Amino acid sequence: MIAMGGAIGTGLFLGAGSRLHSAGPALAVVYAIAGVFAFFVVRAMGELVMHRPSSGSFVSYSREFLGEKAAFFAGWMYFLNWATSGIADVTATAKYVQFFWPEVQQWIPALVALLVVLGVNMVSVRLFGELEFWFAAVKVLALVVFMVIGIVVLVTQQPVGGHVPGPSLITDNGGFFPAGVLPALMILQGVVFAYAAIEMVGVTAGETGEPRKVIPKAVNAVGWRIAVFYIGSVLLLVMLLPWSAYHDGESPFVTFLSQLGVPGAAGIMDLVVLTAALSSVNSGLYSTGRILRSLSVAGSAPKFTAKMSRTGVPYGGVFLTAGIYLLGVILNMVVPSHAFEIALNFSAVGILGTWSMIMISHLVMVRRARRGEIERPSYRLPLAPVTNYVTLAFLLLVLALSYFDYPAGRIMIYGLPGIVLLLVVGWFAVRKRVQRIAAGEEAVE
Repeated sequence: MIAMGGAIGTGLFLGAGSRLHSAGPALAVVYAIAGVFAFFVVRAMGELVMHRPSSGSFVSYSREFLGEKAAFFAGWMYFLNWATSGIADVTATAKYVQFFWPEVQQWIPALVALLVVLGVNMVSVRLFGELEFWFAAVKVLALVVFMVIGIVVLVTQQPVGGHVPGPSLITDNGGFFPAGVLPALMILQGVVFAYAAIEMVGVTAGETGEPRKVIPKAVNAVGWRIAVFYIGSVLLLVMLLPWSAYHDGESPFVTFLSQLGVPGAAGIMDLVVLTAALSSVNSGLYSTGRILRSLSVAGSAPKFTAKMSRTGVPYGGVFLTAGIYLLGVILNMVVPSHAFEIALNFSAVGILGTWSMIMISHLVMVRRARRGEIERPSYRLPLAPVTNYVTLAFLLLVLALSYFDYPAGRIMIYGLPGIVLLLVVGWFAVRKRVQRIAAGEEAVE
């Protein structure tokens, strides 16, 4: 369910509206292409987990196959991903609450949401799992209900907003690429962001009762969920209404249900999207707490992030991430209209870095297996190492295309040297401690 929750988020429920408006039905094609590479990443992660289950996840695998520098890079890029996307989702939570109480200042619901989710994470991993299960259930149920309604409307040919549903709404409105290929390429970065968090299936492996039995099922399920929920939903949306009917800032599901005349559609979907945002904040605190502990044990993160509670919660790392999320609350006080976009673009850098490290670590594992140094698990990434190289090339293409997304994408590109500089300075700051711990000269609590 955590894998399912990670694969379905605000990127679909809210972000699909603006992408449909800019690229039309081509969004389904882009979801399909990006979905293939997302599946390669999570399948590579699955093979690494089968090799050695670890709650340190890809940080632990980066350390094993690439060394401490790579583990430092992988861990802090993942932290950047979740820290900034968490700020975006805390902001999104506040915006959705304002739908019901527009007079409330944006920072207040953002703070309340953060405190509630922080409390859940601090109690126990069991409570986190229960909450994430229900978050995922709400999202899946909402999509299933939409798809059932959409299919019924499509089959019965019931007019929606003055339009007769069917494939003709695609062919009569410019086909799959009504705005051309370039706008479709420009939304790649946002689509990749929509798939972020599917790698969490690896982070949860260390706290799963039977990881070698459960993880393959969870990983394989990601593929068909992407096909059904993402591609299927978009195809339904563009056959129910012309692509130009969808708008930026409004969930495409709300647009359709409102045009259909479903009472309270906007409010219902707002609750669903609110659930998706809270789910992301919840997952961010959970995963970064485990990753920061893995880094700290090796000396690559502050000592306090290695501390564990009696219930097995790495509360030091959870508190550090919560502190960053608190900056998001402050951002909502200072620049409420720009907080979401500022955070979202820097999150994309972390996602691309994280996925790249997973594929590179897996590539090294495959090479060692070919030399006879280790044995690959029977559960494998298909066509490796070719799929590794192709996926890395795809991620590089997404990064390059971000430059043409003005101004948001260029802000991210221009910020890269600063991120690299921080990582270099950070590594030199912890390098000696990492070496002492590796040599057994310093113990970690």
